Amino acid sequence: MTRSQLVDQIFDKRSYLTVGLDTDLEKIPPHLLSEPDPAFAFNKAIIDATRDHCVSYKINTAFYEAMGVKGWETLEKTVRYIGTDHFTIADAKRGDIGNTSTQYAKAFFEALPFDSITVAPYMGEDSVKPFLQYPGKWAIVLGLTSNAGARDFELQPSGDQLLYERVLEKVSKWGTPENLMFVVGATQSDAFINIREICPDHFFLVPGVGAQGGSLKEISEKAMTKDCGLLVNASRAVIYASSGTDFAIKAKEAAKAYSDEMAIYLP
Repeated sequence: MTRSQLVDQIFDKRSYLTVGLDTDLEKIPPHLLSEPDPAFAFNKAIIDATRDHCVSYKINTAFYEAMGVKGWETLEKTVRYIGTDHFTIADAKRGDIGNTSTQYAKAFFEALPFDSITVAPYMGEDSVKPFLQYPGKWAIVLGLTSNAGARDFELQPSGDQLLYERVLEKVSKWGTPENLMFVVGATQSDAFINIREICPDHFFLVPGVGAQGGSLKEISEKAMTKDCGLLVNASRAVIYASSGTDFAIKAKEAAKAYSDEMAIYLP
């Protein structure tokens, strides 16, 4: 999906919501466990319930890798079921030497039809570049994350900058706003103004709204651009809004509540 197509989706739906499919068999409604593929049955119902209120789905691959071969089959069925009308994110946090990253890119952009993949930039430019060679595909590079461990490296001084600032400044030159996004955690809202100054045109994928306590209002006020420039992810707050047979209905209500609020902040 190109940037212009993504922006059109955002303004057509008046939403910049990403629904995170962090599907855990220990958390899905018990009545689904008798299904041939419980995780896919859950995902399918969530997608059907939320697709009108979001522009994107983020599949955290760890939850599927943990199920072995069957989990990979579920992952592939899920991304193909989403289709091409929504921006799809493989939250895989890959990044390795160039020839290995090339294979990761083939896995998620050729064997699987994802629009984007999250990437760790620690190994440098050659570990990120292979993900930027596909027209209409995106690398979403870790910028400033919302976990406590961000203090260990990302928030440490690096010359006259913090390390995450140096990463954003450097990585932004490896691609363009047409194929490169950054992960910026919602719980780091105080940093959004500064980050937007460093990367004025790039989209940000923002996890941490909802269960982690990030403020949608603060993020939108501090980081939104004229073409939005934000994909705000909600996972547990949407997909686990209920553990009963009404789980899809409650997920739809939660997604709609987010998109209704987002419509207020959009230009």
